[in-house]
Amino acid sequence: MKIKSIKIKNFRSYKNEVIIEFGDLTAFVGKNDIGKSTVLEALDIFFNGGKGVIKLDKEDVNKQSLYEGDTETVISVCFEELPTSIVIDSTNQTTLQDEYLLNSNNLLEIVKKYPNGGKEKVYVKANHPTGSNCKDLLLKKISELQQLVRDNGITCSNQTINAVMRAAIWRHYNSDLQLTEIEIDVANGDTKSIWDKLQTYLPLYSLFQSDRKNSDGDNEVQDPLKEAVKQILNDATLKTKFDEIATEVKSKLQDVATRTLAKIQEMNPEIASSLNPVIPETENLKWADVFKNVSIAGDENIPINKRGSGVKRLILLNFFRAEAEKRKVQEDISSIIYAIEEPETSQHTEHQKKLIKAFLELSNTSNTQVIITTHSAALVKELEFQHLRLVKSDNTTKTIENVMPNCLPYPSLNEVNFLAFSEITEEYHNELYGYIELEGEMANYRNGKATIPYNKLKKDGVTIVVENVVLTDYIRHQIHHPENTNNTRYSFQQLSDSTLLMRYFIQTLTP
Repeated sequence: MKIKSIKIKNFRSYKNEVIIEFGDLTAFVGKNDIGKSTVLEALDIFFNGGKGVIKLDKEDVNKQSLYEGDTETVISVCFEELPTSIVIDSTNQTTLQDEYLLNSNNLLEIVKKYPNGGKEKVYVKANHPTGSNCKDLLLKKISELQQLVRDNGITCSNQTINAVMRAAIWRHYNSDLQLTEIEIDVANGDTKSIWDKLQTYLPLYSLFQSDRKNSDGDNEVQDPLKEAVKQILNDATLKTKFDEIATEVKSKLQDVATRTLAKIQEMNPEIASSLNPVIPETENLKWADVFKNVSIAGDENIPINKRGSGVKRLILLNFFRAEAEKRKVQEDISSIIYAIEEPETSQHTEHQKKLIKAFLELSNTSNTQVIITTHSAALVKELEFQHLRLVKSDNTTKTIENVMPNCLPYPSLNEVNFLAFSEITEEYHNELYGYIELEGEMANYRNGKATIPYNKLKKDGVTIVVENVVLTDYIRHQIHHPENTNNTRYSFQQLSDSTLLMRYFIQTLTP
């Protein structure tokens, strides 16, 4: 299964419900502290139930909602590429469609509600039968379903399988199903088994945070192998073997100590009576210390914690990828989601390009999605518009929008940076100017606009000619002729105004 969309309500800065569409690779862009990481952390809470990176508490409830008396956080996820068959009771195969567990868009929509940042309540939002004769069938035990079949003379091929009986009942009342989109509680009482089974089909979600520890004192950063040792030694089979070894060594040590004390007893009973062997209990043995010198080092045996922060983070990032992949295989999970905050952190531009290429390739593999946040223009340049989600806020409402070609009819890094980061640059101004000029529309653009005097320096470098030009030409001339210092330098506000004027004009040209 893959994420199609997520809805977030009343979680941190997201007060009103916001809906976010996802693809195989989704990149969130926007200003600092705008809510990009919040989306990734909401997903961690949803998938990992507080056992992942993020722990939900009452401080995560939106403060304005809390003031208004609304203390319930809601995170819901719609899934596509659904399993062709599922098991929701016993070992009997059925489908989400046959059980009417899909919403009106034929997606599996799982809704999780957290009262006051507390324990989750789980629902499936589904277009489900609500007719009086055929509702709540998922809540009924096998004996109740059998009673319905018998009492209503319903044709059923097998009255020992719940799924078959439910299908027969719904088929019998097909003209009066009264399908309505409702929230079905699937985590309590008789429906708890439904959620237990559905969880096994969900993707594995792994979050790599931008502020993950990156100091020399962090064992995980010192060397990923040290973290690997902890995970390997935590294996139940190995623990049993270590206990067997420790018990045997303890037995032999006890034997040596006993024989030694016996000999001392022969020579000096007083001293012998004051001695006792001290052997640690097997559970107190620190097996990790045996492997404390494991390491990944460079060609000159330079340890990881002595390398640059960029190298350390690059190694740690790929250790994260490797571990997530291992978990997917070991836990027999059909799909995986990598969520990575600001992968460009501490990375050279060339590494950024290689990283995003790796993520794109990863996202193109089956049953895999990649979600990132970024502030890197170089990284964004390697993506398509379809990958981008722009997070914006007007202080009262927060929105997350797809980033589409908005002005120039071709992919432009300058335009992406403008849309994603509200970046106004001379480069973007030049690009807009050049496009208008190329289209032969410069005269139309200038028509009707106010002019200002520009002191033009002739080729002799001495003579000045005053020309009246529009603001855009005034800025263009200064960008291209920095040697001419006979004019007041344009301000950032003027650069912004001119950029917006050209964008608006180009948009009027688009058919």
